[in-house]
Amino acid sequence: MSLHNTALSYGPLARALHWLTAALILALIPLGFVAESLAEAVKAAGAAPEAQLLARTVTLFSLHKTLGVALFAVALVRLVWMLLQTRPAPLHPQRRLETFAAEAVHIALYISLVAVPLTGWVHHAASTGFAPIWGIGQSLPFVPKSEAVSHAASTLHGLFVWVLIGTLLAHIGGALKHALIDRDATLARMTRGTPAGVPLRHSRLPGVAAILGWALVPLFATATGLLSLQTTTAPVLEQAQSDWQVQTGTLGITITQMGQPVTGQFTDWTAQISFDPDSTQPVRGAVDVTVSIPSLSLGSVTAQAMGPDFFDATTFPTARFQAEIHAQSEGFVAIGTLSLKDHAIPLSLPFSLTLENGTATVAGTTTTDRRDFAIGAGVAEPGTLAFDVAISVQLTATRP
Repeated sequence: MSLHNTALSYGPLARALHWLTAALILALIPLGFVAESLAEAVKAAGAAPEAQLLARTVTLFSLHKTLGVALFAVALVRLVWMLLQTRPAPLHPQRRLETFAAEAVHIALYISLVAVPLTGWVHHAASTGFAPIWGIGQSLPFVPKSEAVSHAASTLHGLFVWVLIGTLLAHIGGALKHALIDRDATLARMTRGTPAGVPLRHSRLPGVAAILGWALVPLFATATGLLSLQTTTAPVLEQAQSDWQVQTGTLGITITQMGQPVTGQFTDWTAQISFDPDSTQPVRGAVDVTVSIPSLSLGSVTAQAMGPDFFDATTFPTARFQAEIHAQSEGFVAIGTLSLKDHAIPLSLPFSLTLENGTATVAGTTTTDRRDFAIGAGVAEPGTLAFDVAISVQLTATRP
């Protein structure tokens, strides 16, 4: 039995790919809407969503994303197979407008099958989330971790989904018309491979119309500002006067949500550093770091992290770490107090230090317990949100 199409019928492989695609789409669309509704319920619950609600939301998003990648793979195979195969002739070529519309919708549907899962995948890869694609994870080659890229891809994904739904409804409506009104062999060609129609040469105009119609979607998104990233501006901290001036550096945290690490960074922080590398005393200096909490970017959970039951960034816009710098047998340690929200908790930060030509390079990590600062107090299950939060710092500093 040949797998190939003929001028009058679809082969077994084309039919199998068609129905597999249909099954994936009919699963993905409701999954996406249900997952989004659960995400809204999580947001509405504030800091203390039920563990079962969070787990269900993460599972549905992971399932949706995983099936979306599967649809993308199937769509590529189907597209390649279509380009290599003979396209069966339309059954009613004398109905020119109907034939034109049917072929334009068919091609627009093919574009949707690639564009929708691809933009969803790019959005997922560009963000730091907690619902991984099973078997693949979070990253995608050539896609940077970028809030702007994630926002643009998410916006296009949402618009493309509605284009997919529209073309799908038109496609289904046409199939029902052929089955119930025309009573012709359209469905039989796709279910049993029944030959029907008269061989003819296909026009390229429906394809051109479908591509032009699709091009209007990103143009519309650009013209209406939907692709513009709306950000809130956090107060900028004044530069601190210091014996050592920070030139470059990163200050980050890593939380673990539903067993998945989520890493973020504070983009606005200052440090006052006094340090004597030639001292022989146990205490070599001191450090006073002020951090702007609203400057934290924590991937897809940034907004939730700023809420009143987590960092409560509106009420407590800054955190402060004051410590003495002690020498150790290997490296140094900053021993002091971390003041966050209305809690002041002892904290030690071991770090390595390299001095070269008057430039100090520092790298250190430590861990603290979020419960000490009443962060996420309503999330009591560590499987939902782990208690430990990793803090990391890297910087270079010079003496003025």
